[in-house]
Amino acid sequence: GKKKGEMTKRKLGNIAGEVSLLGYGLMRLPLKDRKNQAEIDKEKAQELIDKAMAGGVNYYDTAWVYHQGMSERFAGEALKKYPRESYNLADKMPVWEVKSLDDAKRIFQEQLDRCQTEYFDFYLLHSLNGGAWPNVRDNGALEYARQMKKEGKVKNLGFSFHGDNKDLAVIADFGGWDFAQIQLNYFDWDDYSREQYEILTSHGI
Repeated sequence: GKKKGEMTKRKLGNIAGEVSLLGYGLMRLPLKDRKNQAEIDKEKAQELIDKAMAGGVNYYDTAWVYHQGMSERFAGEALKKYPRESYNLADKMPVWEVKSLDDAKRIFQEQLDRCQTEYFDFYLLHSLNGGAWPNVRDNGALEYARQMKKEGKVKNLGFSFHGDNKDLAVIADFGGWDFAQIQLNYFDWDDYSREQYEILTSHGI
């Protein structure tokens, strides 16, 4: 059984392996200059990553836009000292910048390079909403992400969502999703978070 003080890990649906209950978002890392988001204090940030790893955290979440593109680069540098199988790395496609299939290919390959990895354990269409959904659905970006999953460069494909619940139902109903990431706050549970959670679970996501 789990020892006192040991990180709780959970199995997510049909996703292989277990994910730590506490994940690490690489969106607000220590800065050398608070006015410059691109100037990550790498020494302090590395100490935080090392502490998280020692504490059993195995889920690290970055994105194309975090710290003006430097979060992905930091993730690659900070995590390369650890065995690749010891952590899950999540990254996100900036759907607002993807106007074509070529954009999707270029950005995805650069994300792999920035993160110094050959695959993402979790890959999300970032901040998908009703306005962005038709574009990525029809311009080849979604199909490309699915192809990357077939090739093993993406282990689990999902999306993050900050929009209207009606749009969430449409996206979830399209199918093919392994997971989703929503803003689930206890304070908002009865206003909209419960409905979002139930939409996703009813679709097996």
